[in-house]
Amino acid sequence: MLNKGESTPEEVRRMEREELVGHVQLPYKPEDYAYSVMWSEEDKAYVGRVAEFASLAAHGASPALALREITEVVGCVLEDLVESGEPVPPPLSKRPFSGKLHLRMPEYLHRHLALEAAQQGVSLNQWINLKLSLPVSK
Repeated sequence: MLNKGESTPEEVRRMEREELVGHVQLPYKPEDYAYSVMWSEEDKAYVGRVAEFASLAAHGASPALALREITEVVGCVLEDLVESGEPVPPPLSKRPFSGKLHLRMPEYLHRHLALEAAQQGVSLNQWINLKLSLPVSK
């Protein structure tokens, strides 16, 4: 139990991070990255992950706490990368995408998709775009 005026460990980490942010110029904000939170039956907790740093994860008793924890972890990782001179991966939200995708597939699948496209009277490109835009069935 905390005495009046004492900070929780989480508050101390947040204050330390806020102090560092003033000294370290980060190329991106932790909030710019792509996060997901899911329940882990194994861990009996919510687990926050970030797409751009696949090895990072953080637990929380609620989805909001897991998201807050993983966001703080990303902030610390960004600071460490900048301070050590290592490259910082750009967030997916900041990366340019051309709209072009070069895809390799087995010949039988290419043939099957081309046949389906011809039967529908559309180009193979249009057919693949349509298939990719449909919801995934379970």
